[in-house]
Amino acid sequence: MEEKELLIEWMDKGMISIPQVLLTHYKELRLTETELVLLLQIFSFKQKGQHFPTFEELSAHMTITASECSILIKKLIQQQMLIIEEGDALGFESYSLKPLWKKLADFMIQESRQSALHQTLSEEKDLYTCFEQEFGRPLSPLECETLSIWIDQDHHDAVIIKAALREAVISGKLNFRYIDRILFEWKKKGIETLDQAREYGQRFRKGQTTPEQVRRSDKAVPFYNWLEQ
Repeated sequence: MEEKELLIEWMDKGMISIPQVLLTHYKELRLTETELVLLLQIFSFKQKGQHFPTFEELSAHMTITASECSILIKKLIQQQMLIIEEGDALGFESYSLKPLWKKLADFMIQESRQSALHQTLSEEKDLYTCFEQEFGRPLSPLECETLSIWIDQDHHDAVIIKAALREAVISGKLNFRYIDRILFEWKKKGIETLDQAREYGQRFRKGQTTPEQVRRSDKAVPFYNWLEQ
């Protein structure tokens, strides 16, 4: 057979698309490599329109016997990785991988939530550090509680709280009451992003500028690079 004909025959047999998440996380689902390949063989047969391959047909594509295939499939059904569905036609049955996809989806959702929680905790820790650096001292229990209220009850984003802290520093009014007022005004005006906060702060300070302040504008302004990161 010529190489061209061989390639055509190979392409004509088709290909299957294997979910990357399955290959990446099958270990977390407590699947062995043999069980994984068996599930992929079932998936391959279904892609070709054969929804209920026999144990002999499955084992022909693996290094295990038909008897071992039977044992593994029963185990996978018990582990809720696989089910056998009955069709409308009398005697028609098919393997379904829906339980496997559901477990993968649940795993990905849980992983995403854990990642988001870890990021939130990291941002909150960084937020406390920023406040202590700017205040030049550890925060008091009451100040820590106020920070928690801004995050948990008022649902202010950590970036917005940092921006309010920056505004307080620039204004020379470094206290929690002033920062709380900034956050209150921003929330009332629908400010939710760092860019919106910067723009509003610039417009506010511009509106508050007096001729005397303009004459003094040649004085150095502190640079707070922690907010620019």
